[in-house]
Amino acid sequence: MRSNGTFQYLTGLQSYPDPQTLRRFLLQAALGFREQLHRLNDHLLQQFIHWPDRRSRLILDLDSTVVTLFGRQEGAAVGYNPRYRGKRSYDPLLCLEANSSFLWDTELRRGDAGTWVGSVELLASCFLSIPSGIRELRVRADAGFGYQPVLEMLEARPAQYAVVARMTPSLKRALGGLHYERLNPRWEIAEFEHRSSDWPRARRCIVARRLIEETDPEPTLFTLERHLYRAWFTNLPLTPAGVWHFYDGRAGMEPRIRELREDFALRKIPTRAFAANALYLEVVRLAYNLVTAFQRTCLPEEWQGLTLSKLRHRLLWLPGELTRPQNDLPCD
Repeated sequence: MRSNGTFQYLTGLQSYPDPQTLRRFLLQAALGFREQLHRLNDHLLQQFIHWPDRRSRLILDLDSTVVTLFGRQEGAAVGYNPRYRGKRSYDPLLCLEANSSFLWDTELRRGDAGTWVGSVELLASCFLSIPSGIRELRVRADAGFGYQPVLEMLEARPAQYAVVARMTPSLKRALGGLHYERLNPRWEIAEFEHRSSDWPRARRCIVARRLIEETDPEPTLFTLERHLYRAWFTNLPLTPAGVWHFYDGRAGMEPRIRELREDFALRKIPTRAFAANALYLEVVRLAYNLVTAFQRTCLPEEWQGLTLSKLRHRLLWLPGELTRPQNDLPCD
């Protein structure tokens, strides 16, 4: 936008700040400014979530994303990074509300953070910002959140959840002896009560399996003999098939994370200081939620799923006409 004179003319802005201005702002911000911005984000969410209609249920989707770093940023460390193996990174946690697509909360983490490190703190922050009028809360998360402290906190809220099960040795031993029923032409499904060694009690577990096919790529799911497996721990009052379909709705989170990374510059970490970069994550959250609220309240329904780049193109596209003023060369 800094080089787009037409847009600056339309908005009445003389110029846009350069990247160095943003870096100075982040690095020189007062110690408590991030917390103040976080509270502002929470307050706006509590208002936005009921526009244009009041809500009584929230569905929170939890995930993490790897942000590869190429400088010497504080907190950068080598961890799980499937695209750039051995590169240092951050590993922020993200929570999105499924029906509205609002970025409900974030937590910046070191690149070598343990699988569920920060999950309890993120959930606690998410719960604090839920409006009082919400009567039902549902949560979906992958296996990185499938640990006793996280499940215990969800049950204490209480929240209904479907969390991908970690394939522990005790769970693997149970899979072969279950009674499976046909779910669809490819998958079978079963349920049972399972208790891991560090749990005080058993939890409901839904397991789905299908035969391995020759055309399958290298499997990312757990395999046992001739089958691929998926499993979830849940307290949802749904049938096994209902839990399956509910969790699959979490796939809508992937394009939103991609939009945050590409269109909202989440992957372009601006400073070397961890605290300043955590503040930057709050700025990204604010920008993303303001755009999402604008789409939900001001634009027609068919525009509400557009990414920021497509939205910018639709809103700022200007028609042109070829003319020959005073017999000069044609201009646009």
